[in-house]
Formats: sequence, C-alpha cells, structure tokens
Amino acid sequence: MKISKEVKTAVLVLSGIVLLIFGYNYLKGQNLLDSSRVFITEYHNVEGLTPSMPVTISGKVVGKVSKINFKNDGSADLMVELLVDTDYQFSKNSKAELYETGLIGGKAVAIMPAFDGAENAKSGDKLEGTLKAGLSELVNQKLTPLQDKLGSMLVSADALLKNINTLLDDKTKSSLKASISGLNETIVEFKVTAKSLNGLIADNDSSLNKSLKNVETITANFSTVSDSIANSNVGETIKNLESTLKKFNSILGNIESGEGSMGKLLKDEALYNNLEGATGELEALLKDIKLHPKRYFRILSKKEIPYSEEETK
Repeated sequence: MKISKEVKTAVLVLSGIVLLIFGYNYLKGQNLLDSSRVFITEYHNVEGLTPSMPVTISGKVVGKVSKINFKNDGSADLMVELLVDTDYQFSKNSKAELYETGLIGGKAVAIMPAFDGAENAKSGDKLEGTLKAGLSELVNQKLTPLQDKLGSMLVSADALLKNINTLLDDKTKSSLKASISGLNETIVEFKVTAKSLNGLIADNDSSLNKSLKNVETITANFSTVSDSIANSNVGETIKNLESTLKKFNSILGNIESGEGSMGKLLKDEALYNNLEGATGELEALLKDIKLHPKRYFRILSKKEIPYSEEETK
C-alpha cells in the first residue's frame, strides 16, 4: 500500500512535536521515559541554585533540580522540585540540604537520608529544607566582627595621631631635637671613655694578671686554712675551753668566799690594815733614808756608832 505524502508529512510533524516536548523536558531535568520520584522542598533563599543542578545522596548524584517556583501564599519563599532517579529508600523525615558546590560553582541539593523507622519517602512527599553555611558565608561571619573591630581601631589610631600632632608642637619638637642631640653627644663621650678604659686595661694587663694570680693564691691559702680548721678537733678544743672556764669560775668563787691567799687579801680587813700600816712605815723609812743617809751608813760600817737623832732644820 502506497502512503500518501500527506500522511508522511503528518507523521513527521507529530514526531517533531514529540521530540520537541521530550527535549524541552529533558533540558528542564525531566526524563519522560524514566519513572523518577519527585520530592518537594522549601527554602527562604536559593541564591545560586538553578534548574538542572545536581541532587546528591552521600556525594553521589542521584537526580536533578527540575523546578523552582514561588509559593502561592504571599511570601517570598520558594518551592523547589527535586527529581530523584534512584530507587534508594529513605525515611520521609529525611532533609534536603542546600549547600555550595564551590567558590564559583553555584549550589546543589543534598538529601540527608534518615533511618528512624518511619515510613519511606514516596514520590510527591515534601522534605524539610535546610541550609548548610558555605565558605563565603563563613568568611563573612568571621570578617564582619573583624571589620567592626578594625573600624574602631582605625578611629582610635586616628585620635591617637591627632593627639600626637597636638602634643608635638614646634616648641616640643625643638626640645626633642635638643634632647636627641644631647643623647648623641653623651654616646660619643661614652665611646671615648670606653676607648680610654680599653687602653688603660691594655696598659695594665700584666698588673691585672698578677693581681688575679695573687687573688687566686690567697683564695687557695684560705681554702687550705679552712680545710685545716675543718679537719681539726674543734669539739675537743671547745670541751677543754669549757673545762678551763669552769676551773676559772671555781677559783673566782673561792676568792669571792675568802678562801686562799687572794681571798684573804681581798676579804680580811685586818690583813688589809696591817699591809696599809706596813706600807706607811715603809714610806716613812724611805723618806728618812733620803733625809739622813749618813745615819744608815753608820749601820753598814763595821764599827758600831751610837745612834743620835739629828735635828731637822
């Protein structure tokens, strides 16, 4: 049977229409020949998320984002339709997490499967939408307080510089220059003094070496004397000294009580009076010898000469 041109044209047009519909849906992420499951989730903001962006489970791509539409409740919230190709089962309490794929790679949706024993998710179920902070958001969170602190620091630094400029007027600057000049002169004088001191040390190097050797010798001698003192029987010496002190105390006690010659001499008043009288008579005798020496020459001669008292003038 011969097919007319009109039938061929109709078949060709219908085929083109079917291919156009299939291609259009495929570009939107829908495969009309595949029995994919459809899940709905909701976000406040999906900046960077576009249709055909991947849907993953544990990092594995299992589908695509098919539609992004506004909710019909007067809010700015967005409804996102997810096409999941895999028959992997997870709980309806699972979450759909929106995350950044990279610094410039846009965003994607990751299904965080839950295994809590609840009913498995079916096509058409709504999954709770969550947002994972991306790198740029984390950087913004860290930089915002740092920026505020930096601003306050700049204000403080500006105030400090103004105060310094106010403080450093012409008079202060001239005084500061004079102080720095005086400091330079002091440093120069210190250098000259240091050079003189170095020359003095160099000139008296031999004397200093001798002095140091003498100090070493004295230290060695002192160490020897210290060793000798340490090795000597100091305890026995102290015991002997204590014994001597006890005997001396005993002698002093005897003298105090009037015992012995010294005690009687100190305590016996009669003996003291006799000694005092004898001292007086001895003094008179010496005085008489000085006045009448001839009288005593007679005593020393062999010839006895009668004693006669001479009158004193």
